[in-house]
Amino acid sequence: MRKIGYQIGVGCADISKKEKEYVKDVLEHERLSYGPYTKKFEEEFARAHGCRYAIFLNSGTSALRIAVAALKEIEGWKDGDEVLCPAVTFVASSNVIIMNGLKPVFVDVDPRTYNIDPRKIEEEITKKTRAIMAVNLFGQPADMDPILKIAKKHKLKIIEDSCETMFVKYKGRPAGSFGDISCFSTYVAHLLVTGVGGFSCTSNPKYAEVMKSLANHGRDGIYLHIDDDKNLNKQGLFQVVSRRFHFIRLGYSFRATEMEAALGIGQMERKDQILGARKKNAAYLLKKLKPLAQYLQLPWHPGRVEHSFMMFPIVVKRGVGIKKQDLVMYLEEHNVETRDMLPLLSQPVYKKLFGDIENQYPVAKWVNGNGFYIGCHQKLTKKEMDYMVAVFEDFFKKRV
Repeated sequence: MRKIGYQIGVGCADISKKEKEYVKDVLEHERLSYGPYTKKFEEEFARAHGCRYAIFLNSGTSALRIAVAALKEIEGWKDGDEVLCPAVTFVASSNVIIMNGLKPVFVDVDPRTYNIDPRKIEEEITKKTRAIMAVNLFGQPADMDPILKIAKKHKLKIIEDSCETMFVKYKGRPAGSFGDISCFSTYVAHLLVTGVGGFSCTSNPKYAEVMKSLANHGRDGIYLHIDDDKNLNKQGLFQVVSRRFHFIRLGYSFRATEMEAALGIGQMERKDQILGARKKNAAYLLKKLKPLAQYLQLPWHPGRVEHSFMMFPIVVKRGVGIKKQDLVMYLEEHNVETRDMLPLLSQPVYKKLFGDIENQYPVAKWVNGNGFYIGCHQKLTKKEMDYMVAVFEDFFKKRV
């Protein structure tokens, strides 16, 4: 096998001519703050995910942070109240809980989808539990029907962290439409790329109002954008002028710009092409790596759930005599980039905060020790995927 001369990455920045035209239009009009591109992006994104409101922000993490903050304020949560969170997820999911003065309570994950395991949720609920953060990992929605049932039974809110999953459906309903608030990311190498960016989405007008304020320093909602004082009668203008520098809560500066929104509009126009290519590439890798399924657990999703394949997760099976570290290093040495499958509880900062609790979550511990992912993004060529498969095959030929 001849080694390829460059790294095959886990993600890509796929910027077309259309995105460049839109960004150029923004620059020519010299309007960088909230404007027509952001408005259009928010409206189209909300519609695609079955929500009434979408707030475009500077990151998915910011989206999560104001989602939790808004719920805490509106629902009257107290410091120390608890939010359930999967034991496998990107660190931002639980960080925002902590940063809002709340306590993340971890729930083990499903051994095939790696999403929060609904069968494990109720055993973690206490009198202080206020919400479930259902994370849609790696490109597929969590099993939302039982989660919704549990939330209703215990009167809990649902935050749908869908930063890695968009434009796909669970039982015919869009990911992101299940939570009281849902959050998405448009960061580099994600499904929809704006460089930096994210969304908080909801169908609740009060939640939307407070989140918009939180994202704008806690400003009075009467004036959040520079057009909010335009085309008003005298009385309306007086109200805006007298209140537009009022700040009614502690907030953040989480705004994105028209340039990111312009990139997003171009990406939205190509979303079917982008996701179609990812799904096609994932299907090809699944077919080619199937002979190694006795050693590797390859991506799986039930028929009622679509998968957008933000990445291609793999877990080394138990008892096969293969160490994940050896396989990952072989891939990396042959220019196939990998990433760990989002270990959380084993992170140094979490050990410092919560102690060594990983053994309490056996599936998460198994995933942390044996899981990684490779890319299946839309810019991968057949030649590159064939090379990736050949590297896997070569590794196992030498060790099995």
